[in-house]
Amino acid sequence: MRSKNPASYIARTYRSLVAEHELVSAIVRVQETDLHILSDTEVAERAKELIVQYRLQVENYIRQNPQFATSLTPLGMDELVPPIVRDMLEAGLAAEVGPMAAVAGTMAQYVGKSLVKEGAREIVVENGGDVYLHRSGDCSVAIFAGESPLSYTVGVKVPAGLMPCGICTSSGTIGHSLSLGDADSVTVLAKSTPLADAVATRLGNEVGMNRGGREGLQRALQVGKDIPGITGVVVICGELLGAVGDIELVKLD
Repeated sequence: MRSKNPASYIARTYRSLVAEHELVSAIVRVQETDLHILSDTEVAERAKELIVQYRLQVENYIRQNPQFATSLTPLGMDELVPPIVRDMLEAGLAAEVGPMAAVAGTMAQYVGKSLVKEGAREIVVENGGDVYLHRSGDCSVAIFAGESPLSYTVGVKVPAGLMPCGICTSSGTIGHSLSLGDADSVTVLAKSTPLADAVATRLGNEVGMNRGGREGLQRALQVGKDIPGITGVVVICGELLGAVGDIELVKLD
């Protein structure tokens, strides 16, 4: 479960911009897993235990199946696997990418859902720009798009009726995750956080060096709207922005 970045943790200054309101904020780190959790209760210790539990399940599977960690293309389904591994395999198949493209969103969802089952009523779990949301009210999620002038100026409104859900962002110009494209950001909203994460990677790849700018943006939107289970997509390339699906953009100060 290692990234290509040799540093264990990258600077995530965007976390200082989060409006916490009445929620308890916690940063929980285990090796490369680096979560920012907002909750109505104190969950840091339990979240750390959950991260260790789910990491072990994925790491044990990788020891037996090394291609799970390295494949950039989908792998066949294996029914005799832990649910977290199965969800990553399914997300990779749906998005036509390797299963590790979904690891951050999957970890966020599994930790978040477990905390809700154990009593938390309000949960936000952010894992490197991939977010699992379980809130009782509407939320606005800002889009960080690197050096684009649109970075932090636009966000996605997530209605309470859609939650729990995932909103995940991939970039070819920022961050440590592998992307084969050059979009400043591709943000995907879906009920499934693993699926949103994997599709964000797939669509980021679609905004490739051979079809950058407007053509690549339009290609990513076209592919995104045809993937079942996706609520909406937002793509930012420099000064260009495009969106598709049932998604509401909001202007941010």
